[in-house]
Amino acid sequence: MDIIQYLIQLIQQLYQQNCWLLKFICRYIPLKQKEFDDSRSPKYQKFKIDELPRIVYHRQEWDWKDLLKYYKERYGKEVRPVFRRGECDIPQDCRCPACDAPYQYLSWNDGKKKGQLRCKVCQRLFSPGDGSRFSKTFTLKCPHCMHALAAKKSRKHFVIHKCVNPKCPYYLSNLKKVDGKDLGEGYGKNKYKLHYIYREFTVDFFKMDLGSLPRNASSLKFSRHSAHVMSLCLTLHVNLGLSLRKTAQAMDDLYNVKISHQQVANYCKTAAMCVKPFVDNYDYGAGSTLTADETYIKIRGVKAYVWFIMDAAKRSIVGYRVSDNRGVGPCIMAMRMAFRHLKELPKGFRFIADGYSAYPLAAQQFFRQFGDKFRFSITQVLGLTNDDAVSKEFRPFKQMIERLNRTYKASYRPTNGFDGIEGANYNLALWVAYYNFLRPHQHSGFRPLNEPDILKGAGNMPAKWQLLIFLGQQTILNLQKQGSAS
Repeated sequence: MDIIQYLIQLIQQLYQQNCWLLKFICRYIPLKQKEFDDSRSPKYQKFKIDELPRIVYHRQEWDWKDLLKYYKERYGKEVRPVFRRGECDIPQDCRCPACDAPYQYLSWNDGKKKGQLRCKVCQRLFSPGDGSRFSKTFTLKCPHCMHALAAKKSRKHFVIHKCVNPKCPYYLSNLKKVDGKDLGEGYGKNKYKLHYIYREFTVDFFKMDLGSLPRNASSLKFSRHSAHVMSLCLTLHVNLGLSLRKTAQAMDDLYNVKISHQQVANYCKTAAMCVKPFVDNYDYGAGSTLTADETYIKIRGVKAYVWFIMDAAKRSIVGYRVSDNRGVGPCIMAMRMAFRHLKELPKGFRFIADGYSAYPLAAQQFFRQFGDKFRFSITQVLGLTNDDAVSKEFRPFKQMIERLNRTYKASYRPTNGFDGIEGANYNLALWVAYYNFLRPHQHSGFRPLNEPDILKGAGNMPAKWQLLIFLGQQTILNLQKQGSAS
């Protein structure tokens, strides 16, 4: 009996402790996230990406000749031209913007020589010389209230449409989440993103060329030096990370080869032009998890950006891009390169990135362009600490792409920035070729991530560079044959 009473008392004590812990959690530890928990700053809400709008297509209007036939069959009467008691003061080239009826069927709506015209065939009113409202083929509407969106701002590559309906449920729901102190200020609500916003792109990033590279490159016909000297320069400059001048100095000190740093740069441009098609069109067999990030470089002292997309399983770089801006366009181009060999996304596909809004907007454009085959969401790892469950689970993938940025920065640092966008392009193309096909990785047992059969027989690194250039030339010939056949 004493043991039973002791256990009962112990259970009651544990029950009281559990009740105390629940009260403490409910009072001091919030079980729900904050209303605006994307970031601690409410201004971050302005970069939030909304869902796609509803597109309402306008019905194609009938031609005036078809309407005349329809009226005759339906009512048994013909619609005759307008009977005029005086001369026709309507220009002969004036036509109805809705049904394209000629001026014989047009009349002034108020009987005067000014104001609106009325079409006798379709009974539409319009102003002379203004038929823009009839030329619209579709209307963008808010998916929450079906109110027509208003074009508010025009940017370089897109137009911002906004739902201005004050009774929109999306707006009213976000308005309730605004801090009361901000509502008391004059423009306190502007700190938050409350209305539905859609960005309509005016540039088709899915029709742009992915294989652009600098043109001013030297040929592979060597008059003074040989192909072996070129591959030695690539090994010193790309593999070992030496600058152009140090590469020229090392060639003189080690091999007694007199070469200028400009010639080394020309060799790099030529190699990049040959190697880039092979690197971009190689089928890496991308898995179901990709991680992406962007880092900055300097071009003539001005900040530019490098975009990387990596296969999380094989660690290969499947997409990359150099851009002078941090907009959505370069992000879409890098994603296009990563999805080049995919007809549809694999099951369980994940795209892991940081909290930058360009990635969700690019994913939205892929769904808009290709439909459900490329419908995916962005798994965003926010901040530097694991404040939420998503960041805690996918933090290793974010650290993986950050290490890639650090590795690239180690090779970029001796350059002290680039002189132009072309130099940044060929430098990145060569570095990606080295990273994917030549560099030994601990992840793959200190072997290259991707090793074609032709590269396995090469005895040293200069020979591998020559074979890589050969593979690039073969890829260029195959692409030319496919283009001529199509």
